[in-house]
Amino acid sequence: MTKVLVGMSGGIDSSVAAWLLKQQGYEVTGVTMAIWKEGREFHGDMNANACFAPSETKDLETTDRICRSIGIEHKVLDISELYEKVVLGNFRTEYLDGRTPNPCIWCNQKIKFGAMVERAREEGLEFDYFATGHYARIEKQDNGRYALLRSKDLSKDQSYFLYRLSQKQLSETLFPLGGMTKTEVRKIDVSLGFHPEGMTESQDFYSGPYSDLLDVQPKPGNIVDRNGKVLGRHDGVWNYTIGQRKGLGIGAERPLYVTEIRVKTNEVVVGFEEETKDVSVTASQVVWGAVDAIEGEIEALAKIRSAGPAMECKASLTEDGKINCVFKNPVKAATCGQSLVVYDGDRVLCGGIIESKERLGL
Repeated sequence: MTKVLVGMSGGIDSSVAAWLLKQQGYEVTGVTMAIWKEGREFHGDMNANACFAPSETKDLETTDRICRSIGIEHKVLDISELYEKVVLGNFRTEYLDGRTPNPCIWCNQKIKFGAMVERAREEGLEFDYFATGHYARIEKQDNGRYALLRSKDLSKDQSYFLYRLSQKQLSETLFPLGGMTKTEVRKIDVSLGFHPEGMTESQDFYSGPYSDLLDVQPKPGNIVDRNGKVLGRHDGVWNYTIGQRKGLGIGAERPLYVTEIRVKTNEVVVGFEEETKDVSVTASQVVWGAVDAIEGEIEALAKIRSAGPAMECKASLTEDGKINCVFKNPVKAATCGQSLVVYDGDRVLCGGIIESKERLGL
């Protein structure tokens, strides 16, 4: 019998994924990674739904209950030390460099589908595939490569968060919810009594102030316009991200947005909406998906953040192996540290970490 290890968080999607696989005849084991390090201070909302929080004990109790209901084993692996080093280390470095990372993307590649799977094998767990409740699909193509595809339910598609998975990881992964809608999954969950109807789910990485994770003291500086005129003050550039509008504390005839973060001079630059428009975006640390290269310039779709639609563009490789996308219509507030993911229809062609962009008319 084919054995599957299912990553379980105690939430709706992973619970239904485990149940579906058991119904399909797989030998299923649930696994949960413990990532909250004992003794870490927390200044957030204990009742908020966040994936990194000290509420793991409660989540583990829920997962244990669901696994018993399904009739499968449940294992817990302590990954907290590695999570602190790899995910939070990258998070801290990027923010202090004036960039805005996406810890979920980094965690998926390095920890959830990487170190945790390896640790499970080291702990003696035997399995042929690893599965999660992500909304995405995987197909093996005629060229022998595995392609990551958007899910049937585009409103819940999570391919953007998974684009960094390697060919080996994709070949050993199952996404049982990829061909389903969230409504269908919720109906199954409620019918099985896993969770109450209408339950809210985790949306955020962390519910507390990011300064908790950055281990920094306030560093006051100026908020300026692009000509250097001082408009206000800030307590640390890491509290801001490109495109941010709320919380600036500056009055103006029109809404102001963060357009640039200058770490060397400790300045946050703001401007009007037209100053946030970008015509091209370049990304490094490229991971190839359905193809192993792009020849010349191709027409494609690309996303610069998880929320929002994929936008028409012309994608090409730079001489130094980076991905460049020139958009048909300007995109708003491309942010260094976030990811650029390139699609051909539903297929993920490639993606990388945004390194630079060309602003419209500036």
